[in-house]
Amino acid sequence: MTDSPAGRHISAEIDEQPAVFARLLAARAATSEVASVIARRRPRFALLAARGSSDHAALYAKYLIEVLLELPAGLVSPSTTTLYGARPDLGDVLLITVSQSGGSPDLVEVTERARAAGALTVAVTNTAESDLSGVAELGVDVQAGPEVAVAATKTYSATLLALYLLVDAVRGGSGEHAAALPDLAAETLADSVEPVAEAVRRWRFVDRVVTTGRGFSSATAAEAALKLAETSYLSARSYSGADLLHGPVAAVDEETAVLAVAGQGAGGTATSSVLDVVGSRGADVVAVGSAAHTLTASVHIGVPATAEEVAPVIEVLPVQRLALGLSVARGFDPDRPRGLNKVTKTR
Repeated sequence: MTDSPAGRHISAEIDEQPAVFARLLAARAATSEVASVIARRRPRFALLAARGSSDHAALYAKYLIEVLLELPAGLVSPSTTTLYGARPDLGDVLLITVSQSGGSPDLVEVTERARAAGALTVAVTNTAESDLSGVAELGVDVQAGPEVAVAATKTYSATLLALYLLVDAVRGGSGEHAAALPDLAAETLADSVEPVAEAVRRWRFVDRVVTTGRGFSSATAAEAALKLAETSYLSARSYSGADLLHGPVAAVDEETAVLAVAGQGAGGTATSSVLDVVGSRGADVVAVGSAAHTLTASVHIGVPATAEEVAPVIEVLPVQRLALGLSVARGFDPDRPRGLNKVTKTR
């Protein structure tokens, strides 16, 4: 009896994403009901609590809330509640807790305490019967279905789409910019096979990776660094394009691999000048996104053009494929990253 092929679970879950998106769009009415409650309560600002990949989804939501709703938004430090016992006044505040498992004790405690302090609490999770869902006032199911691989793929992208549909509905939108995402996701997966394979060939023996993006795509860059670290054990760091130029670029040289994420829009335009500096230092650059071909890079992995605010939902797909391919090429099994479990419990 032979062992199962390395990465077969994560590969299947990456390929499942167009169907997951279609399922989420079909259930948009339930998300809109949650959004109507938020709109009626008229929060004065929003807070987001999350860990791991969900923290990157929360970063994406922060941009959505600040740009589309024009509300100030911030990322919570759970330890201020769980370790230090802080009890801020959260009256008229929206707290969105993002967790695919809904099982991390710190996120459950933060949500429970926030609700007691007056916040409107919303759990965004792939586990509707979780402890997190039990303590939150409202819940959004990301509809991704069971995820076997330890590294999150379909739960991450489904969470992005669920957050977009929620925020868009709060502002009275119809989700029109998301309607084509199932088809665009399938197109992205099909068209990215060859350029991803080329990127894997170039980066098989790299040791250091820097990922970068601006605006909405900064969440994709952060998720890319995590995926490369947890599946290929690379030293991977993520910086916004602006922060990269404020010091860390000094460490970039011809031994550095750089993954740049850029969609059409303000964020992608701002990334172009960053890549000019990075390229001049001899780094090997792989560019991903609908604006990838406008950037100076060794490999361009394009995705279909969309409204900028939904681009992260599909631009992360070739990034997931890159993480899978590199892990297998380097002799690892991305389904079973060493030292990691599917549900991480922290306090």
